[in-house]
Amino acid sequence: MHVAATSRIILVSFVLAFSVVATLAADPEAFLAGTTRACLECDFGSRDLKERDFKRAKLDRARLANADLSGASLFRATLTRADLSGAKLREANLNLVDAKWADFSGADLTDALLYEADLASANLAQANLTGARLARARLNQANLEGAKLARADLRGARLAGARFKGADLRAVKLDGQNLRGMELAGIDFAMGDMVEADLTGADLRGANLAGVDLFGAKLNGADLRGANLEGANLANAILTDAQTEGAKFDAAIMPDGKRAE
Repeated sequence: MHVAATSRIILVSFVLAFSVVATLAADPEAFLAGTTRACLECDFGSRDLKERDFKRAKLDRARLANADLSGASLFRATLTRADLSGAKLREANLNLVDAKWADFSGADLTDALLYEADLASANLAQANLTGARLARARLNQANLEGAKLARADLRGARLAGARFKGADLRAVKLDGQNLRGMELAGIDFAMGDMVEADLTGADLRGANLAGVDLFGAKLNGADLRGANLEGANLANAILTDAQTEGAKFDAAIMPDGKRAE
């Protein structure tokens, strides 16, 4: 009897402790006051959170749609499945953030820091990532359709399964990237850096590669039909079995180092 009573007391104590933790984890005002660093499933929609310090905060499944987080620090924060659709994150620090399956659709991430950010399966459709630093970020299976990635740094990022249909990739940094077999038809890469990128078997039909530095790039088996490669640097590039019908190579430096007529 004594053992049963003790077990009940322990169980009740555990339930109460769990309830207290759960309450604190969902208390937006306590979180904003700095009393707690966790606010799971909290609603901060449309709130003004400019330049706030949320380093290492736990915001899983939080609602931050249309919130203003410009200049805020979310360094090493967890935002798994959080809703940041339409949020303002200009110049925000999201280095090493865990934002798997998060919704950033339509968000403004101009010049944001996203070094080694985990954005696997995240929705970044129509997001503005102009000038964003995404080096070594995990973007596996991410939706980047219609996203603005002009001048973004994607060197070393993991892009397997990422979708880029309709995205703006002008002047993007993709040096050494593995883009084998990717669907990149119609993408604008003008003036970008793709030195030694692996584009083996990639679909680049109608893509704009004007002025792109493709030195040493692997384009064997790539579909370049109708692509614009005017002024591109293809020195040392591999074009074996590439389909080039209708492609424009005017003034491009070809694999043999000679400029096309």
